[in-house]
Amino acid sequence: MALASSGLHHVTAIASDPQANADFYLRTLGLRLVKTTVNFDAPDVYHLYYGDAEGRPGTLLTFFPFGTVPPGRRGAGQATTTAFSVPAESIGWWRQHLRRHGTDVGEVVERDGEATLTFSDPDGLELMLVAHPQPDPRDAWDNGVVPAEHGVRGLHSVTLSTADAAGTSTMLEQLGLRLTAEHGRRLRFAADETGPGALVDVLVAPAEPRGLVAGGTVHHVALRAPDDATQQRWRDELVASGKDVTEIRDRRYFRSIYFREPGGTLLEIATDGPGFGVDEPLLELGRALKLPPWLEPNREQIENALPSLAVPGENNPDLGQQAAV
Repeated sequence: MALASSGLHHVTAIASDPQANADFYLRTLGLRLVKTTVNFDAPDVYHLYYGDAEGRPGTLLTFFPFGTVPPGRRGAGQATTTAFSVPAESIGWWRQHLRRHGTDVGEVVERDGEATLTFSDPDGLELMLVAHPQPDPRDAWDNGVVPAEHGVRGLHSVTLSTADAAGTSTMLEQLGLRLTAEHGRRLRFAADETGPGALVDVLVAPAEPRGLVAGGTVHHVALRAPDDATQQRWRDELVASGKDVTEIRDRRYFRSIYFREPGGTLLEIATDGPGFGVDEPLLELGRALKLPPWLEPNREQIENALPSLAVPGENNPDLGQQAAV
């Protein structure tokens, strides 16, 4: 395939309580809530987007917080670890910070030249902070909770666990990623860029039980397409090669296609634009519940079905600013 992704666009996971989710990612990880909206396919459930100051592709972790949801199970056929990039000199600070916030975190572990710190969010989603030896030029969101010099720069990588190493590897190569390293059961693939935000690790796990997608697990992983025309070409080529690909879906802030790689993980190709400023000013991102035009006529019904949620506004200095949706 002549087309190639420039890296990760976002990761979407499933959570339970939306307020606990927001508190953790805003207060503990210091990310910005760049959009408060709903799951377009299930509008009685929030869709919360966390990222950098503008919600740029490659910085985004998003959630469907279903409220009451059974716990999932990490295993083969899933993205099992979502890693964020932090400065090399900050990894020790993060270990102390996470402990102060009551997060169970272990020791810093060196892996393939990177310093890593593994922990879980309130729903058990496995997260990792990685100090990559290559400097990350992306700016952290400065909200006064986490000092900007230590802040998360964006996604570093995701790990796909698979019982079909050949099939998963072939699919990633078809998407334009290339194998750059191999250490035991772990394969590293990189997009055109080889640094943080452009990496997909494959954990070969032929004996691992199949994962169950539910609370505390990743729903899908999205790779970047620069524009609509490239995405359409990509879809045409995937369909021509025999892949079962959805139609292009309007997600308001980007457009998407979905398909599964042979190991079972749901993948998405999402466009870089139009971005999160399409329906509210950048200074006000995430403060109000935003609905796409086709759901706006049902706003009152949707708002009544959603639980209350404190999001950035003007009444809570711990979140920068705070208001209730």
